Amino acid sequence: FPPPRVTLPSGLEILRTFSGAVIFLEILFGTIVWILVASTQIPLPLLQGWVMFVAVTAWFLSIVFLSVFLFGYANRIALNWNQADFIFHGATFVFYFGAFLLQAATTSLHYFPRKFNSTTQDRILSGREYNISIAASV
Repeated sequence: FPPPRVTLPSGLEILRTFSGAVIFLEILFGTIVWILVASTQIPLPLLQGWVMFVAVTAWFLSIVFLSVFLFGYANRIALNWNQADFIFHGATFVFYFGAFLLQAATTSLHYFPRKFNSTTQDRILSGREYNISIAASV
């Protein structure tokens, strides 16, 4: 079998392609998600812990994937990069969508009291945290 042919460009030209632009946006928005989720008090650590795991892991893998093209390693590694690119973006979509659902579920609990047996009206999320959580969901 002949080695797979790389049709995605190397170097800075990767940023001019749709794939490069999507990876750049994944890095940008992934950074914003961590900042937003980390700035709340995290009332549900299990849900928001998964959101942070997905955001940090996808951010790191996006940087590695982009670096492969920026530094020309794609031409040295015999791999079908078009298929790898498709699988990478598909997997990050699935994980980010799952993280979105968990973050949205956390946001929807805004009106529930922090302690169910308490007479105080403390909410799970304060008004500021509610707004940050909405932004992280989006």
